[in-house]
Amino acid sequence: MRRARLQRAIPGVTAAAQTDLPVLLPFRAVPAGGASDLQFSRWLASCNPWALGALIALAAVWPVAAMAQGGYTMARAFDALWRWLPFIVGQGFALNILISFATMVVGTAAGVVLGLWQVSLIRPVRQFAWFITQLFRNSPWLVLLFIVMLAFPFEIDLGFTIIKIPDWIKAVFGLSLPIMANISEIVRGAIQSVPTGQWEAAESLAYSRSQTLWRIILPQCFKRMIPPWMNWYAILTMATPLVSLLGVEELVTLSRQAMEAEDNHPELLIPFFGFALVIFFAYCYPIARITMALERKFQVKL
Repeated sequence: MRRARLQRAIPGVTAAAQTDLPVLLPFRAVPAGGASDLQFSRWLASCNPWALGALIALAAVWPVAAMAQGGYTMARAFDALWRWLPFIVGQGFALNILISFATMVVGTAAGVVLGLWQVSLIRPVRQFAWFITQLFRNSPWLVLLFIVMLAFPFEIDLGFTIIKIPDWIKAVFGLSLPIMANISEIVRGAIQSVPTGQWEAAESLAYSRSQTLWRIILPQCFKRMIPPWMNWYAILTMATPLVSLLGVEELVTLSRQAMEAEDNHPELLIPFFGFALVIFFAYCYPIARITMALERKFQVKL
């Protein structure tokens, strides 16, 4: 048995090598939240814009076939959409964009702090940050929205004045929780992806940990965090219609109100919700393309 093992051919030692340059490639671990965590943007960027038009045209076959049974035509449905367009876009979609921007600002600020706590040398701080990150990262967004909407007061009485809290403000805080957790993972992954030699070099120059982090490590992390950060902004924008379930008057809510004002004809579904699909796609698709371009630009070249 031992002799059989010795007689076994070993490429590059006892037998001809199978390649002219045999090497052992290093293992490349992908940290959670790293720049390669762009599944949504990759999927969105790979979508063919013409396929969207084909799907809309195919879906339009159903109301066209139903026109023979009712007097409400598709021409009247699109005319109703045109009349309601300033109201839907100016007040509805604008609120979606406002919620996405405000949520991203709050979530990014809290996520950076939480991500830095995850790499803290103080164990209780590190464990607390890890727990908060995993709790909100793995919780359903709609459940968090309901909890925030029900837990937050509608107004705050300061005695001399009453401050009203709009529903969209509470929606911002509700959506900020999962964004905060995912940004925290992006920050942690970016910091841990920096080679340890950077920390050792800074230590040899008598830099403190805070100086090393803010002057050496984090400047290298910014370009690694930008692509996944933009990816999560695109995901957040697509998730803002969830707040319509809580009564926030954004694009989907105002579209439903407009259809109710037009007597809820079935032919209105395709124009109104098809327009919602198109406007969200038109807004998020360029973000996905820019994200992919930044990923190629900032990728680590070995």
